[in-house]
Amino acid sequence: MFFTSTKTQFSFIFQWAIATVGGFLVSLCWIEVGEKPDVGVAQASLGGLAIAFPQSLLIRHHILSGRWVLATLLAWATITALGVGAVGWIVPNTQTFSLRLIWGTTFGAVGGFIIGLAQWTAIRKSVASSWRWIFISAVSWAIAVPIGAIVGIVLLRLTRLFLGEVVGLAISWIFVAIFTGINAYRLLR
Repeated sequence: MFFTSTKTQFSFIFQWAIATVGGFLVSLCWIEVGEKPDVGVAQASLGGLAIAFPQSLLIRHHILSGRWVLATLLAWATITALGVGAVGWIVPNTQTFSLRLIWGTTFGAVGGFIIGLAQWTAIRKSVASSWRWIFISAVSWAIAVPIGAIVGIVLLRLTRLFLGEVVGLAISWIFVAIFTGINAYRLLR
């Protein structure tokens, strides 16, 4: 029984991570990674759509997946419109490690909180203790963004290629996907 449960949990988390990171990679067709002013509301909305749609397919048996997609899309539009920026697609314009940690933690927490709050509106009626999702999202992003920002600057310095920053963003998305996947599984059980 335990093995089956663990296998199911791992399967869900793996699928969630593939859906989330895959959505990020697909979003790169529409979004040019850059600094904060470079990514607009329309691009962030498309990016949110690219990520929310595959996620919604995984959770469609638990919630109204259309609400999840709409809430996520609106969250990314709001984050960008408020000036926080499309956190998952922008790189810090500082080369200082400590400032990247502070920037990543702060903007990650704010962005994650807004995303979590918006997504909570989609799950609140069908998921017990759904309010926890708001904080799960905020903490996940607050941890993942600074990790990705540090990886990005290290790779940029080693290779002298901006692609290092893009890899750093992908690392952020991988961490967010794993953290939120673990907790989404727990909430949906």
